[in-house]
Amino acid sequence: MTDKLETVKASLTVINARLSHADKDLASKLWRVECRHGRVHTVSLQGDAEEASPAKDSNQVDANGSLMLPSLCHSHIHLDKCFILDRCNVVSGEFAEALEITSKAKAAFPLDLADLYDRGARLIRESVECGVTSMRAHVEVDKVVGFSCLDVAQALRSNFSSICDIQIAVFAQEPLFDASGDTKPGLNFDLLQEALQREGISVIGSAPYVEPTLEQAKSNIALIMAAAREHDAHVDFHLDYNLDLNSEPLVYEVISQARQHLEWWTRRREDPSQACRRITIGHATRLQLFTPEEWQHLAEAMKNLPITFVALPQSDIYMQGRDDYEKPLGAPRSTLRVPYLLNKYGIEVAMSVNNVQNAFTPQGSLDPLSLCSLGIGLFQTATLADIETLVRSVTSISKLVLGEGRTRQGLFPAPGDPADFVILQGADTLRSTVLHPPFDRTTIRAGTVVARSHHKTASSLDS
Repeated sequence: MTDKLETVKASLTVINARLSHADKDLASKLWRVECRHGRVHTVSLQGDAEEASPAKDSNQVDANGSLMLPSLCHSHIHLDKCFILDRCNVVSGEFAEALEITSKAKAAFPLDLADLYDRGARLIRESVECGVTSMRAHVEVDKVVGFSCLDVAQALRSNFSSICDIQIAVFAQEPLFDASGDTKPGLNFDLLQEALQREGISVIGSAPYVEPTLEQAKSNIALIMAAAREHDAHVDFHLDYNLDLNSEPLVYEVISQARQHLEWWTRRREDPSQACRRITIGHATRLQLFTPEEWQHLAEAMKNLPITFVALPQSDIYMQGRDDYEKPLGAPRSTLRVPYLLNKYGIEVAMSVNNVQNAFTPQGSLDPLSLCSLGIGLFQTATLADIETLVRSVTSISKLVLGEGRTRQGLFPAPGDPADFVILQGADTLRSTVLHPPFDRTTIRAGTVVARSHHKTASSLDS
């Protein structure tokens, strides 16, 4: 895999591919997908596996009967805080400790920009090899790091632009208010607003729960949403990250703020390929304590608003529920129930990796499909319909979070769709892909092969 591609092929055809289809008979057939100028041009049946013919030229990719899906997407990942576990002295593993030791590690970021770049580059490369072609990358902007994380992120976005769409979210992990008595935000908010004025920055985010008081947390939300409207940006909150029945769910503050400016949040942009600006809420573990009536009320309150939840299972189940550690059943499941919420309340939820090898999430890989495998046990379902929901959560619903304008909600490609795919070598059904994700993959972005991941066995190493 290369960071940059010197040329982009005008056309690419994938042959002998299996595609996810509701019709079982069609799902067993082989398909031909022709891509031109970065878009799907035609999708046609080839027939059965025994009728397959090999690729004839360099503009053809032979899937060899393997399943091809829309490419994967990181709808929430931290580009600057990855791979730093070795410099974090984790003792209790609790959230307050993770905030403290990560803040100490973060203070060194501006002192070693090469390390900051190399860690981000590793995250991007390994993600693309997994089948990721787009991501929302959170980078911190505050008094501690200044614009160092943002500077590096913009360099990474430019250098990897031909293999992955990196949407940068300028993010305030630190409070916007300096002290509990303050009514005006401090320097952290000024820096965020300045960062939003940079070319190509279209997402602003914060973690309102770090503010000194509840009222300041609500003001944090209002400030971020106002800044988004001023700079025509998406919003992405880390929100309601607790399992405390006594805490007020701040999701309703977000909804109230959005309702006050409904026309703006639902307005389409002049470019017909762009969707409206979106509001994303990551974590939202507090909502797991909702009663069925509260969930129904929330579903009604969110209607007609461009709000999407992103579950972050690897972080959520590691960090939350520690008060129940000594109980016989241990900590509760503490991440949004992706298939259940869709089936019961019609709420679509994305899933994402969030952190990789740091104090918030020491475990887990960069592979979004691994979240689907985790979801089988976590959500206790392996029905085909729920498996499709899990896959959509790391493909089409995650891309919806990024505001990609021409993203289909299903898994079957259609003319005009972005030619962004991942071929999962050796997997021939959606179920087998999720239950046992294959290592070998081919990643296609804009109709161009950008990565081939092939893991050799001992026998092949001998040959």
